[in-house]
Amino acid sequence: MKKITILLLAITVSLTACKKKKEDVNVEETPVATEVVKTKKVKMALNSKSNTNTNGNVVFKEEDGSVTMTAIISGLEPGEHAIHIHTTADCSSADGKSAGGHWNPTGKPHGKWGNDTGYHKGDIGNFIADENGNGTISKTTDEWCIGCGDTTKDVLGKAIIVHAGADDFTSQPSGAAGARVSCAGIIQ
Repeated sequence: MKKITILLLAITVSLTACKKKKEDVNVEETPVATEVVKTKKVKMALNSKSNTNTNGNVVFKEEDGSVTMTAIISGLEPGEHAIHIHTTADCSSADGKSAGGHWNPTGKPHGKWGNDTGYHKGDIGNFIADENGNGTISKTTDEWCIGCGDTTKDVLGKAIIVHAGADDFTSQPSGAAGARVSCAGIIQ
């Protein structure tokens, strides 16, 4: 009996010692950093204007502080065409003029992005329509945002206009790109 009591006492002491050792151990938990990338996206359909059959789709996608605009357009005359952001998401008029002039929140002269004399935030540029009347253009910039509320950057509430001709990047205030052949409001 004495041996059993000693054995039980030894087991109790061992368990207590193990328990204390577990309590004495400091475990630091290191949080794992996870990067949350927020993506905003607006997709719109281009509608024909000025008695043309020009249509297509435009997508604005914001990721990591930059916005990429991609437009796929069809029904154009082969050759060079301008595309711009205009001030109002109103494409109700037959000629697209209800969208207003170029979006120019910083009051700069019309021009080509990156030139020293300035450019409108809506001066996207020119693209080529192939012999079948199809064209694409993509632009990425950190000078735009989607729904951020910054009036100098926010593209929401504006319109995309595709023109019949090319932008000459010098004529004021719009680049002499000709008729508005397609329009889409940038709205969510």
